[in-house]
Formats: sequence, C-alpha cells, structure tokens
Amino acid sequence: MSPAPIKKVKNQPTNKSGKKPHPQRWWQMGLGGPSFFGNLLTTVLIFFLLMSAYSIIESFVQPTSNIPLSVVAADVAEGKIKSIIVKGDSLDLVYTDESIKVSRKDSSAGLPETLSTYGVTPAELSKVSITIQGQSGFEFWFLTLAPILIPLLFIGFIFWFLSRQVKGAGMQAFTFGQSKARIIDPADSSQRVTFADVAGAREAKEELLEIVDFLKSPKKFLDIGARIPKGIILMGAPGTGKTLLARAVAGEAGVPFFSISGSEFVEMFVGVGASRVRDLFQMAKKAAPAIIFVDEIDAVGRVRGSGVGGGNDEREQTLNQILVEMDGFEPTEKVVVMAATNRPDVLDPALLRPGRFDRRVTIDLPDRRDREEILGIHARKKPLGPDVALAVIAERTPGFSGAELYSLMNEGAILAARENRTEVTQYDLIRSIEKVMLGPERKSHLLSKKEKELTAYHEAGHALVSSILPYADPVHKISVISRGRAAGYTLKLPFEDKRMHSKKQFLDDIAATLGGYVAEEMLFDDVTTGPSNDLMVITALAREMVTRYGMSEKMGPIAFGERQLGNEPYSEHVAMQIDAEVARIIDEAKTRAKQVISEHRGALDAIAKELIEKETVERAEFEKILIANGITPKKREEEGIDIVPFQS
Repeated sequence: MSPAPIKKVKNQPTNKSGKKPHPQRWWQMGLGGPSFFGNLLTTVLIFFLLMSAYSIIESFVQPTSNIPLSVVAADVAEGKIKSIIVKGDSLDLVYTDESIKVSRKDSSAGLPETLSTYGVTPAELSKVSITIQGQSGFEFWFLTLAPILIPLLFIGFIFWFLSRQVKGAGMQAFTFGQSKARIIDPADSSQRVTFADVAGAREAKEELLEIVDFLKSPKKFLDIGARIPKGIILMGAPGTGKTLLARAVAGEAGVPFFSISGSEFVEMFVGVGASRVRDLFQMAKKAAPAIIFVDEIDAVGRVRGSGVGGGNDEREQTLNQILVEMDGFEPTEKVVVMAATNRPDVLDPALLRPGRFDRRVTIDLPDRRDREEILGIHARKKPLGPDVALAVIAERTPGFSGAELYSLMNEGAILAARENRTEVTQYDLIRSIEKVMLGPERKSHLLSKKEKELTAYHEAGHALVSSILPYADPVHKISVISRGRAAGYTLKLPFEDKRMHSKKQFLDDIAATLGGYVAEEMLFDDVTTGPSNDLMVITALAREMVTRYGMSEKMGPIAFGERQLGNEPYSEHVAMQIDAEVARIIDEAKTRAKQVISEHRGALDAIAKELIEKETVERAEFEKILIANGITPKKREEEGIDIVPFQS
C-alpha cells in the first residue's frame, strides 16, 4: 500500500527592521542579467556563423567579373563571346573558353542598338547566340524589396528571441491563480487503481464503499433525503496507503480524480492560494461526479491564529477559502473532497466539524495477515522461487507500513538481479528486511579483533537478557556485521502484533536494551560509545512512562505536557521528581540486567564465541545455545503452526 499567475501586491511586506524591501533591480526582472546577455551573445554568434558559412559557400562558386560594355562590343567583334543571356539590364556573357562575365546595358535601348553604337556589325552579332529571359513579377518585387525586408526580419527575430522570457512571465500573469491539480481520467486504464490493488485496510475500504456507491448511484440517496458526507479525511502513519485508497475510490466509482498537495496552494503572492482553491472546485463541479483529493492537508489546514503575518496569513486565507467552498456545496452536487494527513492533531477544528470533513477514516499499520496480502500484491510481477514463504516474511516485519513492504520486495528483486539470478528467493527477502530496517551492510567497515570481541559481547548481552526476561521480545537474529550506523545488531521481534504495551513489557525492554551496556561494563571494566543510541532510546521510553502513560507509582496517573521554553506546564519541583523517577526506572532495569548476566555467564560466553566465529547467528542456532546452557527458549502460543509457501 502506498500515489500554478502574478498579482500586484498593494502593501509590500516589511523586513525585520520595519523598512520596505528594495524594488527589484533590472537584472532581477528578466530584462537583463545573465540570461539576457547570454541570449544576446548567442544571437550574435549565430549571425557571425551564418556570415562565415555564406562566405565559404561563395568561395566555391565559379567567379564572375563585371566588364564595361565597350569591352563586350570588342569581344563580340573578335568572336570571343559564344552566347549572351539578357536579363533585363543585366548581361551574362559566356566566352568560348567557358568563362562567365557580367555586364550591363542601357535600359532605354535594346542590345543590338547598343552594340551597333560601339561598331559591332550585324554579321558579327549574328555569330553570337542571344537569349532573352523575362523577369517574373515575384522575382522583380523580391529583388526590389529583399535588401529592405531581410534586415528588418533579422532584427525582428533578434527581438523575439531575446524577449521570450519576458513574454513568458507576462503570459504567466494570466494563469498564476489557476489550479495545478493533476487529473486522472477514469478511462485511463494504465493509471486506474481499484480496491483489488489495495491489500489490508479492510475497515477503511468498507467505510469508503458507501462513497463509491453514492458516486455511482446518487439518485437513491437523494430520493430518500440522505446527504453523503462532503469531506472524508484519511488519517494514518506515513506509508499506510492513504493516497492509494483515495485513488481506489475514484477507480471503483469511475469518476475523475483531481489530486493536489496542500503545499501547492501556498505561494509568496497574496491571494494565489485562495484563487487556486476556487479554480480547483470550479473544475471539479464541471466534471461532477468527481473526487478532489488534497494530500498533506496539514500544510494549509493548521490551527489558525498561530502565525504572526507573512506566509501564515496567506495560508490562513487559503484555508478560509477551502472552508467557504465546502460550505457552498449544494445537496445535489456530486463532488466529494478527500484529504490525507499524518498529523490530525494540528488541524483547525473548523475543518473537522460536521458539514466539512466530518467523516474520519483511520488507516492503521497492517497486521500480519494484511502484510502477507500486501506482499502478495507487490510480488505479482516478480518471479518467486519455490522456497518463498511470504507468511514468514510477514511474521518478521511487525510495524512495517505498506510502503516499507513495497521497498522490501523491491530490494529483494534488486539483490537477485545483482547476483544474476532469475528468481527471488526467501534468502533475498530475509536480507531485504534488515536492509530496510537498518540499512545496507558495510562490508568495508572492518572491526579490529578487540572491537569485534567487544561488539560480540555487547550483542550477546542484549540477546541473553531478552531471552531470560519473560515480557521481552524473542530474539530472531544476532550479528556483528555493520549495517547503517550500527556496528552490530540484535533483531528482536514479537510472535504477534501488539496494539498495546504494558508496564512490565516496557521494563523488560529497557533491561534488555541495557544488556549490552552492562555486558561491556562487567566483562571489560569499561564502557564505550557503542551503547549511546541504546541510552537515548531507554531514556526517552522511561520518560514517556512517567509523563504520558502514568506508569510511575510516585507521580501517579498524571499526563505531564512537554516542557519547553515558553511552555512550562509544571513546576521545577515536579520536573525534578520526574527526572528522579526516570533515573530510578533505568537504575532498576540495569540491576536486573546485571543479575541475569551474572547468573548465566556461561551462556553469554557461548553466544559471544559463536558470534566471533560466524559473525551472524540465526534463531535456530541461538536457541540451541540456550538449551545447551539450561535455558528454555520462548515459543509462540500457537504451537504447531504451519508456514505454507506463497503461491502466486
């Protein structure tokens, strides 16, 4: 699950000093600057290139020379000229040696009369072939006007070429307030998405089916006096498929789908966002029945009154226009507005009241069954090997969103292609899980012998404490191969998805996370920077237990707000008590981790030794080590469950 005009500003904004900003300089207005001089230089260069090309071509043409008419008469008398071509006043002379010369005659007299005045007899003239070519009207006017028109046309071309940017900016002034929404035509099968392309989200699809039914058959709803909600807001974590579901509604109903992002409404020019909202709703009403989809609506739909002028004023104007447009719907109008956000807590209450976005659809992260269905959809066009069991991949990916599952399948196909194989195997998909979660392997990041030993004991401490404590998640894999920013990692995954977490689970998770720190401290009598991320995680978790979840007996069931500069919901004395409780929780968890490692030192050494030798220990090998040291591995509640390979 996973898929734009300039208005004159009357009041110029002021800067922090209270002064109006400087007007735009000529080099900032498209009338000059680097682009202008670049175009000018290009035009001059083209002109010189054309002139050079003309000169080169002219050099290859047979040369001609212009001679006086007296010389022509003498050459005719001597029999040197073979033929004469008369073109108006121009004479083309072809000599017996095939050379060509040019001359001109008097326009008021013919060629014989002109030559006779120079002493050429009719007998001498009869030896020369004379051809008279008449000049057409077009040729006459062209030769007459060309010297004037060609320079004018060339100058006009230069001005057109240089002013394209300025004209383009001027034309945009008429379209700047128009909507930039992308339209998906229902007849376009290549872009059409239906509910069959969306796995999981069963409750959300059931909720949206009535919208599809209304868009397909609105009459039965209107006849009985029912009014379908004007606005549906899709809420969920990133990557859960909110945009895909909205497209699926349009695909199922077979109606146009107008898609736009909330950030595309807001511009630096006053009133542009509101103008685009009006244009978008006008377009959708003309194409009704239709769906308008606004992605990331929190970009314009945040609570009003929190800004102090500037861009926030423009954003609030855009939001006001959206509210007005949604109020302006008539009962018979067949336009449904859908929006998506992963921050519903910051939306303005007026946006969520009945009559606007009054239908709220929450899309949760997929559970194990949903993940298997999603993996099956993303595996449609991928050749899978016979050993692929998507149920196992779904089990090992709790908390993955639909987008992450798509990335997982894609990474698996990439791994197979890089190794020149034609099928995606289970091993490719298992490796892809770790790549999506932690990043690619850093094989060039070689650890020294001492660092490798320390990392092995660190990860063994995590794994051992997690396996002993009853409420910690079971270990699926341990590795000392660097991935992303981690020198090593312990992969802990629950047997089943968890919707709620208990206090006991949090305490065991904190102790298991401290297992690496405690192992370093006990065995090497020193600590390194390796557990730094672990300490950040447990500190944040312990503070949330005290301030959000009411899991502190001393502080009681009270939710404390976040303490920030200018926002202090509790006193310094209470803050000190919270810090003391956080320290107590972490200190007790550290004591429990130290006790576990002390009691099972042999198992810790065995796990670390196996890691140093093999670098990676899978779940089956890890459980054998536990059994050999008298520890019973954790088992799933559903004993005897069969994992069936996925059949495409």
